[in-house]
Amino acid sequence: MPVLDSFDLTGKTALVTGAKRGIGRGMAEALAEAGADIIGVSATLEPGSDIQQTVEAMGRKFAPYACDFSDRSAVKAFAAQVLQDHPQIDILINNAGTILRTPAADHPDDMWDTVIEVNLNAQFILTREVGKTMVARGSGKIIFTASLLTFQGGITVPGYAASKGGIGQLTMAFANEWAGKGVNVNAIAPGYIDTDNTEALRNDPVRSKSILERIPAGRWGKPDDFKGPAVFLASDASAYMHGHVMLVDGGWMGR
Repeated sequence: MPVLDSFDLTGKTALVTGAKRGIGRGMAEALAEAGADIIGVSATLEPGSDIQQTVEAMGRKFAPYACDFSDRSAVKAFAAQVLQDHPQIDILINNAGTILRTPAADHPDDMWDTVIEVNLNAQFILTREVGKTMVARGSGKIIFTASLLTFQGGITVPGYAASKGGIGQLTMAFANEWAGKGVNVNAIAPGYIDTDNTEALRNDPVRSKSILERIPAGRWGKPDDFKGPAVFLASDASAYMHGHVMLVDGGWMGR
């Protein structure tokens, strides 16, 4: 197979969580550009959204769903419904997430519980339910959105750091069991990206300056920076990659 053909996703169906905006939207657009039809889900994704119009303008199908990832019963109901509507999901991108900032000494239980439920528990449940159909079929691609805080502790975000550390371990745990069954499980770890989740940091002149000074690339990342990595990990080009957490961080972790 010519190498560029190995990136072709024509005929594939991809489920992308957190597809409405930010990194998730960038990855959904990229998979559609590579030929995949998209199932998009976010907490408030409505039919006819901007991302749906963008994907359909490429000639791809887009199926919108809404799900509250902090509600475990809603996640289970969504998993059952989406698999009933779309029995063959070839690619799963676990991108939906949240971040809540409060110093550790004052970090309340409800913040911790919400972040762990959205960022870790919901992703485990959805991966288990969709992944078992991939295992039965003998093929599939699963991509988690990890973080720099998969490797570092962060500041004022203990729940987020714990959840993203867990995502790194979950990526390897699933890969260990499913690599020999035709299913690739990997993760992408974004650095500091210009999205809603980093608005507080970007608006803090002291933190923003210190962050930019450490990034060798000298800029905040953009959702478009994830298009290439997402297509690579979703395609045959990454066939021998399992349990890997790919940094897309402008060089942050190299400092």
